[in-house]
Amino acid sequence: MATGRSPLIAEFLTWVSTRRRTHADVMEAWRSTCPRHAVWEDALADRLVQIERGVVMHRAEVTLTPRGRAVLDAVGSAERG
Repeated sequence: MATGRSPLIAEFLTWVSTRRRTHADVMEAWRSTCPRHAVWEDALADRLVQIERGVVMHRAEVTLTPRGRAVLDAVGSAERG
């Protein structure tokens, strides 16, 4: 899970965790055409976030998985000391 340790992944997980985020929010804020900055795809592939299926995809909520929460907590602990 190398991508789970990157500062950009930590920033993305923090952003998702701060308030309710929809799939549309994520697509608008974290869209990238550069394969080196595919934070959304990396977070999904590493099972750090999940899409809570809804009736309409763009309104479906994106949340941290337990694994994503653990990565975020570990980053926070490392930063504190």
